[in-house]
This record gives sequence, C-alpha cells and structure tokens, in this order.
Amino acid sequence: MRIVYGVFGYGRGHATRALSVLPELSARHQLLIVCGGDAWDAISPNYPALRIPTLRYVYAGLGRRSLWGTLRANAGAVADVAFGGAWLRKVATEVERFAPDLALCDAEPFTHRAAQRLGVPRISFDHFGILRYCRPDLATGDAPRAARDTAVYRLLTGDPDAVIVSSFYDAPPVRPRVRCVPALLRREILTAKPSSGEHVLAYFNNGEHQFTTEIAGALRAEKIRVHVYGTRRQGREGLVLHRPFGPHFAEDLASCRAVISTAGNQLVGEALHLGKPILVSPEDTVEQRANALAVERLGVGLRGADGRIGRGLLRDFLDGHARFSSRALSLSRDGRVEAVAAIEAFARELVGGHRRMASRAWGYA
Repeated sequence: MRIVYGVFGYGRGHATRALSVLPELSARHQLLIVCGGDAWDAISPNYPALRIPTLRYVYAGLGRRSLWGTLRANAGAVADVAFGGAWLRKVATEVERFAPDLALCDAEPFTHRAAQRLGVPRISFDHFGILRYCRPDLATGDAPRAARDTAVYRLLTGDPDAVIVSSFYDAPPVRPRVRCVPALLRREILTAKPSSGEHVLAYFNNGEHQFTTEIAGALRAEKIRVHVYGTRRQGREGLVLHRPFGPHFAEDLASCRAVISTAGNQLVGEALHLGKPILVSPEDTVEQRANALAVERLGVGLRGADGRIGRGLLRDFLDGHARFSSRALSLSRDGRVEAVAAIEAFARELVGGHRRMASRAWGYA
C-alpha cells in the first residue's frame, strides 16, 4: 500500500511517535513522509522526507505562552492551509505525484488538507484528538478552552475518515471509527535497561523559556544533578548539564532518578515504561493540562499549578519517588502493535471502500 504520512513538527513527541511505527510501516508499505521543524530534525536522518513549514508556539516572559505572538507567527501558515496557498499547493502536487492509497496524519495540517483536496482517505493519528474524539477529564475551567482549541484543530485538519488516538491514559471515544491505543515506545526505549542514577532528566520542548529560573533554583537548592534537554545551551553549569538531543537521550532517560518536563503525552508514556516518576510543568494548553491531571490521577507523579515548579513541590515529588515509580511500572503499556494493526485495519476498510466508489463513479461496477 502507498501511504503519505504527515508528522507535525512542533516538539519531539510527534516525531517520537512516528519513529516508533516507521520501522514496521516502511517495511510493509511505500511511504511519503511530510514533516518540518523538530520532526524533520528527528526523522530525516533515517527516512527521506518532504520538508515543510510547521506551526509553533511563541513564548513571552516567565515561560508563558504568548497568544498574540503565536497568532502573528503562524498567521501566514494558517492562511496557507485554510485558503490553499503556495505551500499547500506544493504539498498537494507532491502527494498527487506519489499517488497514495491512504493518508496517515499526525496533526500535520498541510498533509490533512492536501489529502482532503485530492480525495485520499485519511486516518488521524495523534494525541490531540483525545480532546475532540474522546471524553477526557479536564482541568477546572478548561471546557470552553477545549471547545476553542478543537475548533481550531478542526479548521486545520478537517474531518478524517478514521481516528487513532495514542495516549498514556484512557478516555472513552465519542464517535464511531475512533480507536484509542497506548503511548508508542521506540526501540531505544524498549531495549534500554532501567537503573536509578543520581541525575534528574529535564526535558522542555522550548527550554529557553520553559526551563525557568524557578525550576533551576529549586533543583540547585536541593543539590540535584540535572541533565537538561531542549535549551540552546551545551555543557555544564554547576550541577546542570545541558545536552543536545541524540541517541544518548534514551540512555539518559533510562538511567535517571526521575523526570521533570512539560506534560507531553509521548515522554510521559516512555517514563511510565521505564518506571520513572514524572513531575510535569504543563504548557499553557488544554491538552497538556489534561495530561498533567492524568499524571496525578494515575499516581505516577505530580503537576505544577499554573505550570510552576518550586522547591516545596520538588521536595514532595522526591519524597514520593518510590510510590510513583512502583505505580508507573504497573501501568507500562506499549501501543505499537495495536497502532499498526489499527492503521492497517482502517486502511483495508477505507481504501477498499474508496476504490469501490471510484469504480462506480467511472462505470466499472
């Protein structure tokens, strides 16, 4: 089967999810991968891909997201997707040339819209869909914001033919053709040998803004060694070691004492598998606040109120290390097999139906 696979480029979680299923999908199908941003950096060294722009958040002071800055920065790309600009035409041309049977779209709007224009059956395959296609528990006051965010999501991605939601926690689907699978684990995580070292691993997808002086000060006050990923810096600053992404990230995660990060679905799933307690400082989004709420509800860690992590919360988190770790190990699940099976089952249904409809339209059936 010929599959165009669009991967959203903001943050490493989308790319990590893709890298967990790409070995199996590329061995069994012909793929055209479309991605940009962080996803391009992670995927293109091992898989040929079409590079495109990506939407991203813009931050102001104190690690807070700037709504107006984000709107200004993404206005051109959003208009391109919504009204058929140059980049959407380019993606549509490449997709049409590839002649896919199916589009698999990880929240990547250009691929979604190009496939929709060309009449290619689409499967939505991401985590954000848990807000639109499932009924998760939300933080207090987030229901109106969830309605706003899912409206934007629908504007950018349209209505796919089937949905696969990958999530470290469960939420009931609210419509047919929606399948929920656990978080997906890369080979590097599955083959890693967990141990409990002296360092804490800190990951922030926009570390220059999210690894705040408050977090750094709390770690320094507790005299904790920390390996930080996601800032532009490199090298050691006292007990803080800034590291670039690479194959050693999985080893660092497997050998850490605990994890401090934003509340991205993918990293939480990997931390659960390795039995790592996780202290989350969610981005200022409904999706991440729902993830952070699930971290506490499942008993695998704590969340910072309003995305803040001070010394008191850090101490409470470290004191609960054994309890959180044991609970995390009991919840470890790998959704790769289920995800690939769901992709192929939906594909057989959708592609077969699409071909029958095309045959009838041309008078062959």
